[in-house]
Amino acid sequence: MSAELLLVFSLAFMAVSANQLKIPPHEEVARMARFVVNQCDWASMATISSHEPVKGQPFSNTFSISDGLQGNGTGIPYMYLTHMEISVQDLQVNPQASLSVSLAQTHFCKNKGYDPQSPLCAHIILSGSVQEVNGTEAEFARKVLFSRHPEMIDWPVDHNWFFAKMAISQVWVLDYFGGVKMVSPEDYYKATPF
Repeated sequence: MSAELLLVFSLAFMAVSANQLKIPPHEEVARMARFVVNQCDWASMATISSHEPVKGQPFSNTFSISDGLQGNGTGIPYMYLTHMEISVQDLQVNPQASLSVSLAQTHFCKNKGYDPQSPLCAHIILSGSVQEVNGTEAEFARKVLFSRHPEMIDWPVDHNWFFAKMAISQVWVLDYFGGVKMVSPEDYYKATPF
């Protein structure tokens, strides 16, 4: 393991330890959205299927994500994709998608006794399109993804992996009773998770 990657792992661990219990208040909707995206390592991505027998229907699949180090994210969910993957083939036909991210994948909800479907177990739905990234943005995506998902480093090169991001057009937040709240991308990116 390189010294650079070891440093990234150490920083990520310190950020998680320092910020583990600092859940934003539910009134700070944009901040909550940024917090959930930053704390979670994977998302369920729904695409419109381009494959029979479910062509034209919603199709959901799991993807590893990272928006940066835990405690210091950008808000942009990055992914490591291959055109061999069925949902990525859907995105080639229609790049529109949604990502669902939930604190149920952390210890927070379990420790509080919240069911994953409970509004108190905050979950976020990001709507937008998935876009390939290149250059310095791809290099950033590589660093933040490989720091949180080190197994990716050894994935087969013949799969022609590439880096992509969710270009967010709308943010939906369910983190308390009273229904879903909407956050504009502008307010989402202006907020800080901590």
